[in-house]
Amino acid sequence: MKALFLKYREQISYLFFGGCTFVVSMVSFWFFNSVCKLTGTVANIPSTIIAVLFAYIVNKLFVFEKKTSGSGELLKEFISFIGGRVVTFFLEEAILYVGIDLLHVEDLWVKFIAQFLVILSNYFISKFIVFKK
Repeated sequence: MKALFLKYREQISYLFFGGCTFVVSMVSFWFFNSVCKLTGTVANIPSTIIAVLFAYIVNKLFVFEKKTSGSGELLKEFISFIGGRVVTFFLEEAILYVGIDLLHVEDLWVKFIAQFLVILSNYFISKFIVFKK
């Protein structure tokens, strides 16, 4: 079992911390959408900012275990991470717009579905672009 975990440590860690990021995103989306009464696409903006900052920290430290030497390299990595998340943010916004505004599906259900596509896309961006070895 330990050998299997070690072989797939990165993927298992990403699933775990991706799940944590999913919870951060969903709870913050619910808060901004239900408590603050923002529309789905507007509530997604602060929700995404919070989730992306959380995701950067856990991906860097626990998933990809990427070490950086100096503030310049760290800044470049962070900007690359944010750039990838901006791409998937627009993917998510498009899904939310179509699902909520055009198809009139309940906000949280659309957000839930969009998150799966975003998490998958973010893994490949992080693995092959941001935290590549």
